[in-house]
Amino acid sequence: MRIAVIGGGISGLVAAYRLRQKLGDGADIVVLEQGERVGGVLRTGELAGEPLDLGAEAFVGRRPEVIELMGELGIDDQLVRPAGKRPLVWAQGASHPLPGRTLMGIPSDAESLRGLVDDATLSQVATEPERSLSWKPGADVDVQTLVGERFGRQVVERSVDPLLGGVYAGISAAIGVRAALPTLAAALDRGATSLTEAVRQAMPAPSAAPVFGGLRDGYGALLAALTAATGARVVISMAGTRVARTPRGWVVDPLGAVDAVVLATPAPVTARLLHYAAPVAAEAAAGIELSSSALVALALPRDTALPDNSGILVATGEPLRAKAFTLSSRKWPHLAERDVALVRASFGRFGDESPLTWSDDELIAAAVTDLSTVTGLPVTPLEAVVQRWPGGLPQYAPGHTDRIATLESAIAPLDGLAVAGAYLHGVGVPACIAAGTAAADRIVTSLATRGV
Repeated sequence: MRIAVIGGGISGLVAAYRLRQKLGDGADIVVLEQGERVGGVLRTGELAGEPLDLGAEAFVGRRPEVIELMGELGIDDQLVRPAGKRPLVWAQGASHPLPGRTLMGIPSDAESLRGLVDDATLSQVATEPERSLSWKPGADVDVQTLVGERFGRQVVERSVDPLLGGVYAGISAAIGVRAALPTLAAALDRGATSLTEAVRQAMPAPSAAPVFGGLRDGYGALLAALTAATGARVVISMAGTRVARTPRGWVVDPLGAVDAVVLATPAPVTARLLHYAAPVAAEAAAGIELSSSALVALALPRDTALPDNSGILVATGEPLRAKAFTLSSRKWPHLAERDVALVRASFGRFGDESPLTWSDDELIAAAVTDLSTVTGLPVTPLEAVVQRWPGGLPQYAPGHTDRIATLESAIAPLDGLAVAGAYLHGVGVPACIAAGTAAADRIVTSLATRGV
């Protein structure tokens, strides 16, 4: 039995691992990765002689997938939790506390925005429940349109966009409510009479459990343990170029005949690979756009007087080039123990890929200048490292859930084919683990049905 997994990101590696668990040592599982390493947009680099994540650095701790996987792989001791500090928002040339009691920056009351927006906007938010709300169940709209019409432009630019930018490397104008904020869409579908009421219904119940988690030595520790546990043949610097169905299974170029295949590739690549085998699914995947970003990690003198906050988000429209700063040594207690102060500066939003064209020196200079602006400190890095992420994150545009439903429906009749990835049901690492697991389950069921 031979199974191809195209794509060596976290989704593909999890699919390979779950296939190994279910099919045993006799299965020949081959992972094809076109890049020079596995992990996709998860990468742990080195700064000041120690590991530091240069992609995602945290996961939603209230979902079980990452923690359970770490337990299975025997790396429980890697689990770390943030210090619980709140971020700031840089807006109108000053720092403000990030509003509390929000759903991805959408407020549940006006008071949480005081100081961040003007009095007219506060009044608009406070009186929003008094204005009739028109919402058709099942409808979808971009977040900017919904929030802007109900709460005003300042709420969008200073509260919503900074948070969405961190999750999707996008802006609210390009993100759909139904895919990005499903609990909010559900509340509106149930008949919430105002956006304020819908947000209150959609917010998670209060919990003492930590919201986020991370890995002490970075995601590289998870990737290494996971790759070893797959027992797969991992072939790097080799792309899957064609997927075709045959009477007895599938053909994957350049690998050859296989019994089944998992496509754990970005949406545009998935679209190309499905062009002949599943044209309807390919068309759906092709409609998913990607956002690019760049990250600059800085090592500063340990005594640099950084704000006592987890980070600084930048409002839309500010005359800065960076969109956010993670004050890593403030956010993570294990990083605070190092001999340097660590900061990550993020660049790039959907529709603006210009930061990827800047040289390393230009990106580092922009990070230093903007960090000095938002902290009021002279910034002199001891060391810096740059990481670019072209096409790193899918954009969950309005209509995304329908697009994914079309894709999954189109491949449902195709035995021995499954898809996985961040473009399906969530961009976070827990969602990608769930997608890889679901893909493996589908393959196993298909093989059993065919008696392979």
